[in-house]
Amino acid sequence: MSTLTAASALKVNSKQALQLVTDLMAIPGKSGEEGKIAAEIVGRLRKAGLPEKWISFDTANKKSPIGGETGNLIVKLPGTLKGPRRLLMAHMDTVPLCVGAEPVKKGKLIHSKSQQTALGADDRAGCSVILNALLTILEHELPHPPLTFCWMVQEEIGLVGVRNLTTGKLGKPKLCFNWDGKLADMICIGATGDSGMLIQIEGIASHAGAHPELGVSAAVIAGKAIEDLSSNGWHGLVIKGKNTGSSNIGILSGGAATNVVMPELTIKAEARSHNARFREKILNEFKKAFERSAKSVKNSAGKRGSVSFESYLKYDSFRLSDKEPSVQTAKHAIQKMGGQPELTIGNGGLDANWMAAHGFPTVTLGCGQQDIHTTNETLMIDDYFKACQIGLLLATATESD
Repeated sequence: MSTLTAASALKVNSKQALQLVTDLMAIPGKSGEEGKIAAEIVGRLRKAGLPEKWISFDTANKKSPIGGETGNLIVKLPGTLKGPRRLLMAHMDTVPLCVGAEPVKKGKLIHSKSQQTALGADDRAGCSVILNALLTILEHELPHPPLTFCWMVQEEIGLVGVRNLTTGKLGKPKLCFNWDGKLADMICIGATGDSGMLIQIEGIASHAGAHPELGVSAAVIAGKAIEDLSSNGWHGLVIKGKNTGSSNIGILSGGAATNVVMPELTIKAEARSHNARFREKILNEFKKAFERSAKSVKNSAGKRGSVSFESYLKYDSFRLSDKEPSVQTAKHAIQKMGGQPELTIGNGGLDANWMAAHGFPTVTLGCGQQDIHTTNETLMIDDYFKACQIGLLLATATESD
C-alpha cells in the first residue's frame, strides 16, 4: 500500500478526538484572553514533535481595541507532496458565557454540566478538528501538501483577530477551509456584512423635580428616534422592495440619577445586509431618525439637544462562486464521507469574511456546534467526528482519491 493510499484509508481515532475537544472546551478563553488555550495547543504540538520554527504568533492583539493576551497562532508546514498550499483555520475565543464550562457527555451530545454556562463548542470544536488533523499527520507521518494552520483570536467581538491578521505569515495558500458551524455536510460560501453605529445624544440637565421643564432628556430623544425607526421598518428585520437586511440597537447607557433630567445617552447599534449599498441606506435612515428626533425635542426656553453619529465597517459581505476551488475541494471531501454537500449563505459574520477581503477565498464547514451563545449549547458528537475525518482528508489532499 502506498503512503498516499495509507493516508486516505486512515480513520480518525474517535476516542482521542473526543478527549481532545472535551479538554479544549474546558479551558477558559473569552475574547482577548486566549493565552491559556493557545498555550495548550502549542504544548500539544511540541509534545508531538512539531519543530519550533514552524510555530509563530502574529501581533493582531496589539492592533485590537481591547488589546489581548496573544495574537493569532500560525503553524506553517512544508509539504511532503507537491500541490497548492492548503490552509485550515478556526477561532480560539469563546463568548463570556462559556467561562467555567465543564463538558459532560450524554448520549450523542456533549453539554455543559452547569445550566449557568454555555459549552464553548463554538469554536473549540473547530479548533479540535484542525488540531486533530495536524496531530494525526505528525503521529502517523502522513504525506501532505504544504499546510498552514491558523487558530484565530477575538472572532466573537467582530472578527478582530482575522481583520488584523499578518497575512504574510500564511505562505500564500490557494485552498482555504474554516471550521465554525453546525452540520458537517454544510459548506458556507458567503455571509452578510456588518456595520456598527455609535450614537451619542446630548440633552440638557436640570432638576427633575424642581425644574423638569428646563431639561431636554436624552432618553426622550432616543425613544422618539427608536419609535420612528421601528414604525417605518428600519429596525429589526428590514425589507424594502427587493432589498433585505437587519438592524439592532443593542446597548444603551446614560444618566446617573433619577432626579436629574438625563443629559447624555450613548447607543451602540448595528446594521447588516449582503448588499453593501443597502447597508449604507440603513445607516443613513438611523442617522436621519436621530437627527429629526433631536430637532423635535425642546425645553421651555426653546433649547434643543444634539446628536453625533458615527458608523464603521466591522466586516463586508462576501459570496464565493460554486466553482471556486476551495468549494469544489470541500464538496469532494464531504462526498467521500458519504455526505451530501449543502451550500449555504450565512447571516452572521465569519472569519471567512475577512479572509475573502484579504484575498483568500475561504469556505466554512460545520463541526457539530448547536445552540451557540446560549446555556443550551451542545456538541453533536457524530457531526464532530465526521468533521474531523473531513479535516484530515483535506489536510492530506486525499479527499478525491
